[in-house]
Amino acid sequence: MGRGGLLNKDRNHQFPSQKSVLFEFCYFVFPDVEWKVVYVGSAENIGLDQQLDAVVVGPIPTGRHQFILRAPAPDPTKIPSDDVIGITVCMLTASYKGQEFSRVGYYVSVDYVETEMKENPPASPIFEKLERNILSNNPRITRCKIDWDDKPATNPTEDLATAAGNVVI
Repeated sequence: MGRGGLLNKDRNHQFPSQKSVLFEFCYFVFPDVEWKVVYVGSAENIGLDQQLDAVVVGPIPTGRHQFILRAPAPDPTKIPSDDVIGITVCMLTASYKGQEFSRVGYYVSVDYVETEMKENPPASPIFEKLERNILSNNPRITRCKIDWDDKPATNPTEDLATAAGNVVI
């Protein structure tokens, strides 16, 4: 089990973000767990997803643990112009032995701060005038059954939504 949240959800589009990750394991986990922060650059092309940061934690003894992930802002030059403004997703994933067991997705709204620019956007995005608002109050949580100890996995995924700003893994 675990929970996490966003420490700075409303930011200039060019600023990095921070995620607090609190998790609890009921038994010793060896080897490590890999955590990744991924920004979806385009819903049309998975190749445009940007891995903003990754950290490996472990081995992990039984109990509650917490760390902070500090991820840089996405590279706007890798996002198609038509996809810069609007809604996208930022994900926090957790993997064990290369098997993803948890994915927490946050909707991200990107728009101009100034009303005039919202109403009359320029032909090409002006990145320094954009604001990123990570909607952390309703994350999408997907849990995946994995092979924790060389036994076959059953029930591959379980999709959950939570109204709280916390994440349960």
